[in-house]
Order: sequence, then C-alpha cells, then structure tokens
Amino acid sequence: MRNFSGGRILTAMMLALAAAGAYAANASAQSGLQSTDLSRLKSVDGARLSPDGATVAYQVTNRDRPRNPYSQVWLMDVAGKSAPHLLRDGGARQPMWSPDGKWIAFFGTDGEKSGLMIARPDGTESTLVAPTLGTNHPLPGAGDALAWSPDGKQIAYVSATPGPETESATGDPVVITRYLYKPTASEGMTRFNDNRRLHIFVADVATKQVKQLTDGTYYEHSIEWSPKGDEILFVSNHEDDPDLRFNYDVFAVRLADKSIRRVTNTENVEYKPTWSPDGRTIAYLGTKRGLTSSETTMEDTHVWLMDADGGNRRELGASIDNRQGAPEWSKDGRFVYYTLQEHGSTHLYRMPAAGGPPELIIGGQGRLGGWSLGPNGMVVYAFGTPKDMDQLFVKTATAVRQMTDVNKDLLGSRQIADVEAFTFRSFDGMEVEAFLTKPVGLNPNGKYPLIAIIHGGPHGQQGPEFQFKNQVYASHGMASIMINYRGSTGYGQKFADAIFGDQDGGEAKDVMTGVDAALRRYPWIDPKRLGVEGGSYGGQLSDWIVTQSNRFAAAIPIASISNLVSFNYMSYYHDYLAVEFGGFPHQDQLMDKLWQRSALRYVAQVRTPVMLVHGENDNDVPIAEAEQFYIALKDVGVETVMVRYPREGHGVREVGHTIDLIDRSMAWYDKHFGKAPTRPVSTINGQ
Repeated sequence: MRNFSGGRILTAMMLALAAAGAYAANASAQSGLQSTDLSRLKSVDGARLSPDGATVAYQVTNRDRPRNPYSQVWLMDVAGKSAPHLLRDGGARQPMWSPDGKWIAFFGTDGEKSGLMIARPDGTESTLVAPTLGTNHPLPGAGDALAWSPDGKQIAYVSATPGPETESATGDPVVITRYLYKPTASEGMTRFNDNRRLHIFVADVATKQVKQLTDGTYYEHSIEWSPKGDEILFVSNHEDDPDLRFNYDVFAVRLADKSIRRVTNTENVEYKPTWSPDGRTIAYLGTKRGLTSSETTMEDTHVWLMDADGGNRRELGASIDNRQGAPEWSKDGRFVYYTLQEHGSTHLYRMPAAGGPPELIIGGQGRLGGWSLGPNGMVVYAFGTPKDMDQLFVKTATAVRQMTDVNKDLLGSRQIADVEAFTFRSFDGMEVEAFLTKPVGLNPNGKYPLIAIIHGGPHGQQGPEFQFKNQVYASHGMASIMINYRGSTGYGQKFADAIFGDQDGGEAKDVMTGVDAALRRYPWIDPKRLGVEGGSYGGQLSDWIVTQSNRFAAAIPIASISNLVSFNYMSYYHDYLAVEFGGFPHQDQLMDKLWQRSALRYVAQVRTPVMLVHGENDNDVPIAEAEQFYIALKDVGVETVMVRYPREGHGVREVGHTIDLIDRSMAWYDKHFGKAPTRPVSTINGQ
C-alpha cells in the first residue's frame, strides 16, 4: 500500500492480540472483497443524453489514487455500435450537451487554469471558455452550475466573486462579522468562510467574451435557460440576513437588461427549478413548512408546478407520501419525471403535468443515480444494485439493457455477500425495516459477529445497494445490519417526523430492537460479539447507545456528536436543531433538554471500548465533539482511541484513508471479539 502523502511506503504491524475465540470456519472468505480492492472500484453517474438520443455522456468515478476519488467524462453510443471513449484526459465533471449536439460543456482544467470548458464529442478541440472560481460557503441542494442558451451560442455558468467581508476575514487580526463564518471542508481549506458570493455569468462561445448578470451579497445558483432564451432561472436566499434564516426562492434574470424578477416569495424552500418545453410552466422541488434546515431536512421535498409568473402554485407530487427528487420534463411537456425514495431504494416515477396517478418507470432493489430522458420514452440512468456499484443502463419502450460493466474484472473474481431485508415491530409497535449483509461463505451452524451500521442524516436512508465496507466485513466473517430507524426517509412524512423533539430517543431504541430482531431470526449471529458504528448522526447514536447499554463489545463512532449544546454553537450551520426540536437552544429551556439527550452527560455509564474517528477539517461536526468524548472516556477508564484523519472534512473520503479506516475497524472488532487479525493492519506514517 502507498502512503497518503509524500509517496512514502506504508509500514505494517501485527496487533498482538490473544485469540480468545475463533470465528466460524469460513474457507471461502478470502474470495470476498478486501479493503484494498477499493482502489480498483469504479462507479458511474451523471448520465446526459445527446439531443438526438444517440450518445450518452456519463461520469466515471475512479479511486486508483490515494487521495480523493476523481471523475472522468466518457461517451458511449447508446446502440452499442462503438466502444466508449474518454472525452479528455485530466478530468472533467458535469457534462452538458449543446442544443445541436456538436459540443459538450463541462468544468475541467487546462494547465494551471480551471473553469468552464467545451470540447467536441470525440474529445478534440478542448478549449477553456472562461475561468471559474468557487466558494467554501455551504450550498445545500444546489442544482446545475452551467446551462446552454437555446441557440447554442452562449453558456451561462456560476462563478464566485469576493464579498464585502473577504478582506477583514483574511487579515491580521481576523475580524468575523458573519453568522455563517465557517466553511465546508475541502483539501487545502482555509479556516474560515472565504465570503465569496456566487453569481451568474454568460460566456459567448465564439468570442469567449464574458458578461456578469448578477452581483451583490447573495448566492445565485441552480440555473436553467428559458426556452425563449430571454431569461435564466435560478434560486437564491434573499432574506434580510440569509445566514440567519435558510429560505431559497426562485428568481429569473433577463439577459437584455440584467433585471431580476422574483418568481416565488414564500416562507418555505424551493429547489432546482426547470422550465417546461413551452416555457409556460416551471417545475421545482419544494417544502411547505415555515422553517427548513439548511443541513438535513425533516420535511420531505415534493415536486411542485407553477406558472412562469409564479402564480397557480400546485403540489404535483402530493399523492405520493415520500421524498421526491429534482424534476425533469418529458420532451413533449406532458409528463414530469422525478426520483422517489422508497423503503431503502430510489426509483424513477413520472406524473402527468395536468394531474393524474403516478407511474413507476424504473424500480427494483437499489439506488437510481444520475438519469437523462431521450426520445420515445427512452431513459439512460445509473443504478446501483446489491451486487455492484452504479452502472449505466438504458430503458426503451421494449427492454432494459446494461451499458457499462466497469467493475467486471474486480467483481468477477470476488464473491459478493447476500443482502436480505426484513421488517420488525419496534418497542412501541412501529414497523421498521432493516437490511442484513450476511458473511461470505456463511455456515448456518456457525457463529458470527454482527455490526450495527447506523446511517447519518438523520433524515436519510440505507438500502440494498452495494455497500463496500459491509462487503469487506462480510469477507472478514462478520455480518452487518443497517436499520432505517424512525426519522429515516423513504417511509412517509409521519415516519420522518417521528423523531421530532426526541433525538437519541425512539430511533436509538429502534436500533436496539432491530439487533434483537436479527438475533431472533438468524441463530448463527453471536450475541456476545456485537459491534456498533455509524457516521455523523449515526456516530451520535453510536455514542449514545454505548452510554445506555453495555451489550456491544466494541464501538466505532465516526464524525459523531457527543454534546448537542456545544455542537449547536460550533458547527457551521445554525438551524438544524431548531428544526429538529422546534426552537433555538436558548428558548423554552431547550438547552437543558439538549444536555439531557447528549451522550457526554452519561459517559460514566460506558463500559464498551470506543474507537473515535474524525476528520481534522470537519465543520459539520467539529472534531471537538470527539475530543470531549475521548477525554471523558479516559477519565472513566474506558479503553478508547481517537483516530484523526488530516485533510478530511465530514467523514472519510480519501481512498487511502478509507482503506486504513476499514482495516483499523476490523482490527478493533477482532481485538474485542477475541479473534486475532488475519493480516497486517495498514497504518499512516508507520504509527
């Protein structure tokens, strides 16, 4: 294995562990996935069909470098008459076809410059049209950052300019005046918000001349050019203090005079607007509640329609009680397509724009990724199944065909563990769904450890799609269970709302009840060798659960919250707990309740060995949350270790770090389950 920085070779060490017990015999486990296989694993996303529906541009995410995964844009003949070809070397992202199909616009690099680029579909004539600048300011739910004009002569794009606070926030001393003064994390990040503002620009393709359409102190993004070519839709937060209150609305800017008209003016949030083909109607995602969190949304987004002037707003997706994704119009304007989260999977639906029952277009076990509509009902889409990462598929009126198989060589030589779904009644009778990944080469007469892997959000979902870590655990002889506890999406609004005012309450009991249900259903699970882990909110629940129960032999909270009070005031976002609890911590003695629901308060009750994992640059959940719990656990006398990953933000993204974390996790479980590791554990810089 290579080191994560400096090119030094990773050393390896054997943990001196006494083998207090043995896993069930599993001779075929070595044929399963290993942690280092991550560097060979690829996934497909971002499908974009050419205007004639003959060619698809799609992104392939590669993980063959020790740092962050990177994407490349590939092109493929939909009919499969020619082999795929790379658009260009050097990386590219967010491809967008010109209206005549002769060019592809994308964001990429040209030498030391990066920005908006174009190239011919065969990869030739790659040209930098305009440099772009980003921002580290958090942008929840952002849509497209570039759009072609209908005549193909211009490209609108989003880029950043300095804001009025930039100089004072980068000087000596640093002077902070903004409420949202912390950034989202990135490699080489500055400690504070760069205060740049996102604005809309238009570049002439032929002359490379650039015109700035918007300015000021707001952030404009999620753009789409009108069919007439006279306006560009976008979303922005124009509250008196956008930092204090998150409220996206829809706007449109005129090309002729740069005038801006406000299309919506609501207390709720609108995302990702898109014009109907005739320009008379706008579809968008929206909420209805007066307070929406900028971090995680308790209320499910639904598809809405309105007239182009903002009138006649109606909720097209009201008949489906589940979280819906960004809409797209059919070519004839008769239907609106959108994704839907359902019981751990993500599917594609459509509804008549005039109203009517929804129609399932793409179902099945797994997760729908990027998708694009073609002629005659054609859909090209990425889909991840229980057996593979996202691959590219095409659906026509008569058949579904898989177009890519980028993991054929790797997965063809590996045994993939089975994933089984089941439901159970939780402590109060609520039905909850879980997904169990079985060990590779399972012997039903053996005994195997079980790891509860808890998702974050909390308003997200886990499902049957391919989970690399679970598969490596399965190869290592461990089962894993993912439980979509109350608060998860994909089960209706009432289920998502069931967590309101009750963090570290019912959902923690759901996890515990789910583990009990698995023990009843699968006699080969060893009740004495249980582990618990999770990231973000899943890390918070992991912290909490080990303060409430000593049944787990080992725990690995990742990017976890141990103190809801300190987290609220140290995180970069400000409205998450206000939405989750119905008020700010200083109101109505809520601060006391937050402390009552904080794992740190009950640390004296912990007996489970804990390995805390955190990114040094995490501003979603600052690393101080792990630091507090670490010292408190040490004070109590609990065996604990803190693993801090440099450059990482919220969670672990770098390939080398991910491999290291999986190896460390298995070694941690091996130690406390009573099994010596089967191979050396990789370490950073020999530590």
